[in-house]
Amino acid sequence: MGHEKGCKCTLFAPTFNILYLTMAEQKYLTDQLKKHFGFDSFKGDQEKIIKNLLEGNDTFVLMPTGGGKSLCYQLPSLLMEGTAIVVSPLIALMKNQVDAMRSFSEYDGIAHYLNSSLTKGEIEQVKSDIVAKKTKLLYVAPESLTKDENVEFLKSVTISFYAVDEAHCISEWGHDFRPEYRNIRPIIETIGTAPVIALTATATPKVQHDIQKNLGILEAKVFKSSFNRPNLYYEIQPKTSEVDKDIIKFILNNPGKSGIIYCLSRKKVEELAEILRANEINARAYHAGMDSTTRSDNQDDFLMERVDVIVATIAFGMGIDKPDVRFVIHYDIPKSLEGYYQETGRAGRDGGEGKCLTFYSIKDLEKLEKFMEGKPIAEQEIGRQLLRETAAYAETSVCRRKSLLHYFGEDYLQENCGSCDNCLNPKKQVEAKDLLCSVIETILEVKENFKSDYIIDILQGVETEEIRAHIHENLEVFGIGSDEDERIWNSVIRQALIAGYLSKDVENYGTLKVTKQGKKFFNSPTSFKITEDNDFEEDDDEVLLRSSGAGAVDPALFSMLKDLRKKEAKKHDVPPYVIFQDPSLEAMATIYPVTLEELQNIPGVGAGKANRYGQVFCDLIKRHCQENEIERPEDLRVRTVANKSRMKVSIIQSIDRKVALDDIALSKGMDFDELLEEVEAIVYSGTKLNITYFLNEIMDEDHMWDIYDYFKESTTDNIEEALDELGEDYTEEEVRLVRIKFISELAN
Repeated sequence: MGHEKGCKCTLFAPTFNILYLTMAEQKYLTDQLKKHFGFDSFKGDQEKIIKNLLEGNDTFVLMPTGGGKSLCYQLPSLLMEGTAIVVSPLIALMKNQVDAMRSFSEYDGIAHYLNSSLTKGEIEQVKSDIVAKKTKLLYVAPESLTKDENVEFLKSVTISFYAVDEAHCISEWGHDFRPEYRNIRPIIETIGTAPVIALTATATPKVQHDIQKNLGILEAKVFKSSFNRPNLYYEIQPKTSEVDKDIIKFILNNPGKSGIIYCLSRKKVEELAEILRANEINARAYHAGMDSTTRSDNQDDFLMERVDVIVATIAFGMGIDKPDVRFVIHYDIPKSLEGYYQETGRAGRDGGEGKCLTFYSIKDLEKLEKFMEGKPIAEQEIGRQLLRETAAYAETSVCRRKSLLHYFGEDYLQENCGSCDNCLNPKKQVEAKDLLCSVIETILEVKENFKSDYIIDILQGVETEEIRAHIHENLEVFGIGSDEDERIWNSVIRQALIAGYLSKDVENYGTLKVTKQGKKFFNSPTSFKITEDNDFEEDDDEVLLRSSGAGAVDPALFSMLKDLRKKEAKKHDVPPYVIFQDPSLEAMATIYPVTLEELQNIPGVGAGKANRYGQVFCDLIKRHCQENEIERPEDLRVRTVANKSRMKVSIIQSIDRKVALDDIALSKGMDFDELLEEVEAIVYSGTKLNITYFLNEIMDEDHMWDIYDYFKESTTDNIEEALDELGEDYTEEEVRLVRIKFISELAN
């Protein structure tokens, strides 16, 4: 496909033939690679991609992180007449790429970026170098590309080609959708057409089509590398209240290794980085809300190995070329599998070890869904569909690699990859031939127009409003699977998708279709074995049980501590949980604190609580260690910074000044629920807070004392149990607020 401003190769006369490379062409390209970048040979499809672009053809490159995408446009830019325009989404990414290009050249003018961070004088220098034909690569943000003065300037120069980096940003189904990316094609038409190369490390077939259609390159030659990263190990763990401790132990077991921890909120990034530092882990924070100097310094410290661990939002890492990241941890489940793949892909780019650990809980998923409320309906549907795919990946018991590659339209034929949690701990398989037949029959009965949740509701005989609206409660298949658990049906559907019996129509937000293979199976069923999905839906009692002694290193000490707590509770006339909560006792039976200072390193124990109740507990632990000749595990000590964070100090000061809690939330940019969580953490750690002034404003006094008396008599501080006992006249918010007052007054 030719273009008006075709690509003239300034250093090589023969025209490249798209079908094959002559020996002369091969030698020429390899020589140029060695001359400009110092490499002896190309990786994967790099040579074919470069040749295709030099021929003047539109090109689509789908190549995993670490595959060498940048070289696919960097080398051609040096060999072609004019300046290549590279559309890039992040200023930090542009700077990184420009610095890299300049390091290969004798003069800085070889590569520039044009964005909002430049002064007028710097912009003039950029334009001067382009006019003087010194600049071969110009990186621009899509917003800068659309500015009238930039468009007019670029119309006056020779453009060799346009490269659209991180091209998944074009698609609403992509994980970093940027509306400005949708305007790239019209701008290209205005400036002047030239070949287009689109590059991304992650795109499903749907996203790929979106990119090509929007950029007007449907006829582009597509180069698709395998998404498989054999050196990466994938693991999903349930996210419990012990998640911080789990992360600290993991990092301490991998000393000196570079790692990235991704969190969804800026607040959690700051908190976790501080907790890691308190536990002598060399960590820094990175998020878009930090001032640019600190952010840039932290990034550079990580790249230069002055820092081992970076705790970041997804703003960090796009295009960051650090080859020896040994682990990537997701503190929160990502919003999409594309995001997950992109972020885990930053581990082991040198082909060495790369551990990818993700913490998953249903509650996090529900929180992400809640964040979508208020957005346009279409956007909500897309967001929910992407979340469902992520949840399916997290919950599946199938090989993680097989599941991930299937999502990107690639088959992984091995049954056991040997490098994910599911393959290293395989579950027993059960025959599900009849169950799959029931699923296929139900999908066909409803004309292949519904998603998996709807199909499962029909199978289980759940009469929802939507089912009644379509009169599907009258179908013969309605309720035929009521004996089976929802998780089993989810497993059947998810594993049938991977096996190719079913497919999802992404255009219609994930409606299930039966494939030809599925219809053939339905007419002549054969064996279909499945493994049941992993169970992340633990009830509170199970979590409490696990975190209250089952995991303690020393069950005998744990039992003694519980007895002591009961005795102290009687002495102080308070419920036992007011003294110390079970997770705190479990930590004591693991770490063996013997001084009040050490006791404050236990989760949920602040200075106030330690000083008020701690000495007798320390004495008991010390005695137990001496009598049993126990060597205390110093390396397992997890220090908390609950009372040291600036946010908490600020909240305490505001409450001391009697500022209304809703006003505090507003001033901190938090919702009220988040503020309550912070205040609860503060009082449970032993700090006394007086919020009576606020309760007097918003609650009836009798109402307040009813709740207060309930907690005084109760053996648990569980909110749900309190609401059940108190009845409908009391809201969850009221009960939580009075619980804060109760704990503060009686425990601290």
